[in-house]
Amino acid sequence: MKKIHSESTQPSAQTLPSRLSRRQALQGLGQLALATLPAWSLPAFAQASQPARTRVLRIGHQKGLLSLLKARGTLEEKLAPLGVRVTWTEFNAGPVQLEALNVGAIDFGDVGEAPPIFAQAAGAPLAYVASTPPRPQLEAVIVPKDSPIQSVGDLKGKRVAFNKGSNVQYFLVKLLEKHGLQYSDVQPVFLPPADARAAFERGAVDAWLIWDPFLAAAETSLEARQIANAKDVVNNRGYYFSSLDYAKNNADVIAAVIDELNAVDVWVRDNREAAAQELAAILGLPLPVVQRYLSRGEFGVLPITPEVLAEQQHIADTFLELKLIPKALNLKEAAV
Repeated sequence: MKKIHSESTQPSAQTLPSRLSRRQALQGLGQLALATLPAWSLPAFAQASQPARTRVLRIGHQKGLLSLLKARGTLEEKLAPLGVRVTWTEFNAGPVQLEALNVGAIDFGDVGEAPPIFAQAAGAPLAYVASTPPRPQLEAVIVPKDSPIQSVGDLKGKRVAFNKGSNVQYFLVKLLEKHGLQYSDVQPVFLPPADARAAFERGAVDAWLIWDPFLAAAETSLEARQIANAKDVVNNRGYYFSSLDYAKNNADVIAAVIDELNAVDVWVRDNREAAAQELAAILGLPLPVVQRYLSRGEFGVLPITPEVLAEQQHIADTFLELKLIPKALNLKEAAV
């Protein structure tokens, strides 16, 4: 390395004009030293000529159409001109996604009806940014093929597995109500999907409330039998959410994501067989499982309307009555 002589870069105190005060001399030396520092050693505020910091969109997703969007890479292409980098994290259910949102680990995700209610009650700063159409056939109560349980009424006193705080918890409440039963009439067993399937297979629970594609997988590989799905019980919408701050400060990013999601949904709707093959490879699921899942879905991305918020408000009020959440909620606070 070439030696830099101090006399060529830093004047000695003797070379400074005598009229300069000590303070002026120190200021001059400081400015000269700053000018000779390499660029990487300067703090960000001193590098005014550098480009603005790249924005980041951290997406949390479950097994589903967001997985297809991730694999295709089209969202990254769409957001690149906006200076946005995308990261992805997969979760096994909505409640853990929203826990991640609450601690600031993700900015955007997809979820069912109930998880955002529990999250808002816990103080999560979430915003609903879009919804799916109603999809009641994508969740159901299943039992083993040789189970004596034949109807919803037979669930009384039985061990029923489901993911606590998920969309199927609300489905269970309304399904029991429709058939003259109460939530307290069954024995809830709170298990995430993988653990619930294991318990279901070994007979540790009598019934399992689950959603697609886990539902289709159980029907296909375990020959599980539906005793009821959510049709005429609950809408089972899906929701796309963000943090309130992110949604307000990055409206252009959210709009671009929703546009790209809708494009993928429309393609799947119109090309279900091709979509099933592509998604089966991405999710690592047998093709018949994904075909069954896509055959009963409704696709498209819809805006959040007052009617949609009213549906969520009803869920929140129901959970408050059952003491499943500690306080009343105002769903308008989660709108942008």
